[in-house]
Parts: sequence; structure tokens; C-alpha cells
Amino acid sequence: MPELPEVETVRQGLAPHLDGALIAKAVQRRPDLRFPFPENFAARLTGARVQKVDRRAKYLLLPLDTDETLVVHLGMTGRFTVGDHEPGAFHYAAGGDAKHTHLTLETDAGVLIGFNDARRFGYMDLIATPGLRRHPWFQALGPEPLSGSFAAKGLGEALEGRRQSIKATLLDQRVVAGLGNIYVAEALHRARLDPRRAAGGLSCAEIRRLVREIKSVLTEAIAAGGSTLRDYRSADGALGYFQHRFRVYGREDQACVTKGCKGEIHRIVQGARSTFFCPRCQT
Repeated sequence: MPELPEVETVRQGLAPHLDGALIAKAVQRRPDLRFPFPENFAARLTGARVQKVDRRAKYLLLPLDTDETLVVHLGMTGRFTVGDHEPGAFHYAAGGDAKHTHLTLETDAGVLIGFNDARRFGYMDLIATPGLRRHPWFQALGPEPLSGSFAAKGLGEALEGRRQSIKATLLDQRVVAGLGNIYVAEALHRARLDPRRAAGGLSCAEIRRLVREIKSVLTEAIAAGGSTLRDYRSADGALGYFQHRFRVYGREDQACVTKGCKGEIHRIVQGARSTFFCPRCQT
């Protein structure tokens, strides 16, 4: 499932083509993805102007001048492609089989944006912009980890008294928005924190270190274009390269890369998800 860096990479790829663009034509090729498309979806998009391409947690947000916001979740295999206005003839090969391109948006500049989703776990909706923050998908989300509102003081307050593991707590979108399994594992390793520790037991110094490393790993991943696992691609068709920098994720039984550490990476299961860590330097 694409995490925050992957979604942010897609946002950055779409912004030059959609910021301020008029949707001259929208074509919907099936009634649903993971959920049904909203009523009169293509008609409501056609003629609307995209004010900007934004992101909240793992959602792409496209506020329109119609006072509605197009909300997109990529799911597992959802991807956008950017091409000319010859259907299916995309400049980039990331879209895969054209039969899985379920929505196309043609802008007033003649740019064709396709949404391709082979497994159809992605979903979209049009939500009234004034009520977006109160929508069930967004009302309980925690702070954005790369924003100024995500800081040690606030995280410490959120962790106070929690007996569940720090790994599970960081995956709770009410604590911090947008973090997923990969980047939590990487951040905990950089912060030298055992993912099994009770969240409420971290010291102030450890929380400060954790916040710093979360921001660091996300920033590096975005700069590298995210991580390509299975089907993920960015909007320009490029692969993400951060997977080549993983310190723990997917490296079971390999040597820990922490300087001076002679441990090796272990894999355990927490909450039905794989956790990778070094029991020697993560304490």
C-alpha cells in the first residue's frame, strides 16, 4: 500500500499538469472501484477547474472551483498516468494494460490524465469542500508528520499512558497521519527504538529522537521518489528508489547497517504486519 512519500511523489507529479487546470472532459469507464463512484461523477468533474493538487495523509485532494473536492486513495495498485489526448497512448508505460484505466481527465491544455488500477482497491469521491475536515475519512486524523504541528511535545502527550507497542501506536492514523509499515520500521531503527516497547514508556529524549527520525526518513524517501513495492509507480512512470536505502525493511537475517553494530535484522509479526528490526541496537 503506498505510504505518505509515495502519495506525495504522485502529488508532485500531477501538480504541474493539474494546478489551475480546467477539466475539459472526464470519462468514467466503470461504475466503481473499491466503492461506487459518486453519482454523476464524470459530469460533475467536466468543466470544473482544479485549484491545486494537495495531500492529506495518504489521500490526494483536488479542490475544485465548484466547492467540491475530488478525493483519491490509491489503494494497492492505483496510479496516475500523464499522456497526450489519444486514449491509451500514454507517454509513460506505468499505466500497464489500458483496460485497467478506469477514469481519464482531459485538461484545457490537452493533457490526458489517466487513473489506472488493476486490482481496484483504490477509491474516489467528491466531497463538499467546506465539510471536508468533518468527513469521516479526515475528522480523526492526527498531524501531518512533516508539518510544524508534529513535534515532540504533542507526540509525547499522545503516547502518554499507552501500553500498546510503539510500532502499533505510530500506525494509528489518529496519532500521526500518513505513516505506514515501511517508514515506521525505518524510523524506529534510525531512532534505535525497539518496536515492541510500550509507547507510553518512551522518555522525552527518545520521543524527540523519534520525531526527528520520522521527519528525516520521510523527507529522504520523497526526495528519492518513494519506495516501489510490487505495483507502485509515480505519476511520471518512474520507479521509486528509496527501497535501495532500506536499513531494516525486508532485510531479515542480513547484517545491521548501524555503524559499530554487529547484530542482524530480525522479523517478527505485530498486528498481522511484518516488523523488521535489530534487537542489538534497538532497545
